[in-house]
Amino acid sequence: MTLTQLNYIITIAETKSMNKAAEKLYVSQPSLTNAIKELEKELGITIFYRSGRGVTLTNDGAEFLLYAKQIYGQYEAILEKYGEGGSYKKKFGVSTQHYSFAVKAFVDMAKEFDMSKYEFAIRETRTAEVIQDVSTMKSEIGILYLSDFNRKSLGKMLKSAGLEFHHLIDCQAYVYIWKHHPLAKEKSISFEQLDGYPCLSFEQGDNSSFYLAEEILSTNEYSQVIRANDRATMLNLMIGLNGYTLCSGIICEELNGNDYVAVPFQDDEQNPNSVMEIGYITRKNTLLSKMGVLYVEALKKYLNISE
Repeated sequence: MTLTQLNYIITIAETKSMNKAAEKLYVSQPSLTNAIKELEKELGITIFYRSGRGVTLTNDGAEFLLYAKQIYGQYEAILEKYGEGGSYKKKFGVSTQHYSFAVKAFVDMAKEFDMSKYEFAIRETRTAEVIQDVSTMKSEIGILYLSDFNRKSLGKMLKSAGLEFHHLIDCQAYVYIWKHHPLAKEKSISFEQLDGYPCLSFEQGDNSSFYLAEEILSTNEYSQVIRANDRATMLNLMIGLNGYTLCSGIICEELNGNDYVAVPFQDDEQNPNSVMEIGYITRKNTLLSKMGVLYVEALKKYLNISE
């Protein structure tokens, strides 16, 4: 098995065509086909189903592809770190829960590169998809939070996916609201004061677990709940309906504007102010690329974290 063969497998899976893969790789189709057949013989598995419509991965092939991407990705990371004049477009992606500071750090990182030579991606998405994206190497880094409530459940998910959590910062919960909300001038806001206002929550998908929620106190009974899929909609609901959400209090005005405020959440015996431990996840035993290192540095700089 060679790195060239792994690259062939990855390219064929992406293009779903031997012809297109051969064109992209600048090799003849017979050479490409023979290389795949030799690898399948060596491994004792069938990687692709071949038909007149193209090629598709077998179950064994889909599993092998994950390993191939991991190995070839590490090879590219080594070339990037120690090689010169690489001709391919280097890729870097981040998947994150809905944190404006994560996007701000991405912007600061991307400014350091000639973006015509790179393929960058930032994905604000559901908690389960953050984990899946990093596990499948769609993204190199994921941003999420742990708390006493979700730590055991998410810890199992991360371990099962071959991921590890890196601590960045601990935060108390804040109530995030429009600056003209009736409670915006309060020094702190209790759960009782919030009764009567709609609680805004990010949608986590059908039959999703409470442990995947991006907001603390997700198991509480709320008189009004509205779920949204994106941060822009969430902000509109804050203005239009005087809605609120419970967040880390780390707000990027450069991206969200200055029409919103974060007021400390006043806890009580029934509604404890659980600490939000925000961090980033990566695959275990994986070196960060140059972009990954700079992105983590940008996160720490914005969060004012000293080494």
